[in-house]
Amino acid sequence: MNDLNALTPKDTVSELDKYIIGQDEAKKSVAIALRNRWRRQQVPPPLRDEIAPKNIIMIGPTGVGKTEIARRLANLAQSPFLKVEASKFTEIGYVGRDVESMIRDLVELAINMVKKEERHEVEKKAYEMAEEKLLDLLLPSMPNPTGRPQVQMGALAGPPVADTTQETESTRDRFRQMLREGKLDDRAVEMEVTQAPTMPTIEVFSNAGMDEMESNLRDAMGKIFPRKGRIRKLKVPEAFKILQSEAVEDLIDMDKVTHKAIIKTEQSGIIFLDEIDKIASRQGGGHGPEVSREGVQRDLLPIVEGATVSTKHGMLKTHHILFIASGAFHLCKPSDLVPELQGRFPIRVELHALGEEEFFRILSEPENALLKQYVALMKTEGIDLIFSDDAVHEMARLAADVNQKTEDIGARRLHTILEKVLEELSFEAPDSGDKTFTITADYVRKQLIEITQDEDLSRFIL
Repeated sequence: MNDLNALTPKDTVSELDKYIIGQDEAKKSVAIALRNRWRRQQVPPPLRDEIAPKNIIMIGPTGVGKTEIARRLANLAQSPFLKVEASKFTEIGYVGRDVESMIRDLVELAINMVKKEERHEVEKKAYEMAEEKLLDLLLPSMPNPTGRPQVQMGALAGPPVADTTQETESTRDRFRQMLREGKLDDRAVEMEVTQAPTMPTIEVFSNAGMDEMESNLRDAMGKIFPRKGRIRKLKVPEAFKILQSEAVEDLIDMDKVTHKAIIKTEQSGIIFLDEIDKIASRQGGGHGPEVSREGVQRDLLPIVEGATVSTKHGMLKTHHILFIASGAFHLCKPSDLVPELQGRFPIRVELHALGEEEFFRILSEPENALLKQYVALMKTEGIDLIFSDDAVHEMARLAADVNQKTEDIGARRLHTILEKVLEELSFEAPDSGDKTFTITADYVRKQLIEITQDEDLSRFIL
């Protein structure tokens, strides 16, 4: 397990506070869940396997930070993380995605993560290999003055061979130095570039269990139709990138990558099940589109409880994957889920709706705050964008007001407000002579007055 998983719950909450405003109860719950993973690793093996992860259900309206908390937690723990909508899955026998496909997708993400780590380890050697191959292209073998084929030193008498060898090495060193200094960037070389084979299109109507079949068919076709090489004339920098990429692929041991990725998925994978309330059977339901809701829950149950899933990379156990479910639960409640599934999510945490004060903090406090993003964007046009405090308060007030009058979409409303406020400036920025532009409360009201006064219009635009 990564050392980051040894973070204390307080450390985890402090890191989450840098990006997410409020929702202290939810942060505390996920911080404890992360720490429990580290604690489990310290327990002796016989008991370690019996300790199940404490899965979480987050309850709250849209746009209050449920997904962001889970995503930031995964980044913090350097864990494979997958967000899926529960409503995308269907019960076995219906057309739709198989619930086991989420585990296969998570494995692929883990493989990419591990491959990226391995790439960093072999980059230096790959660079050297690519450099040598490029020098071979720039300096093709020089013929022997004797007219005889080149052989090992000492096999044939005669100084010309030794002299030629020394001269070739000296030339190679000069070219290597010129290559590193960028003096050969304008030169072109001819090289064989591998391209993906043209394969017949395979389309599988994805019923339960068909995702894996489609993946296996594509792999099989890839072996039947091997990759082809084509001679291309490329500039030195482009050729070097291709050669370095090929060298990296040659150096990476994919068996090792796959083995590490499966362990990483089993021990530290996180799956975020969004919209889980949409597969809860509402009271009085049981007909129409609700017919497979309980079936989806029962298909999910063994995955959450702990099962062995077949993937193209091998068998994978889901017993210690952390599941974080979320839903607004406007039309139903967590107790409407099947009892067995409820029992597998022992931690319930409620996230609160956001108001004007939270919006003000969201706009200005986090490390990736929206205002900081727009300031950076305008900086690319040579404009110093300044937001006055009263302007920020006004935008927060308007966002809270529109959320209250129309649909409450939480902090997502701030994106729309800011886009409308800065629309004119963004359009005129490339031609603007002003190097400093200050956004005031009056400017905010001026940009939004027509929309905010017309409630019907604000429903569609804000």
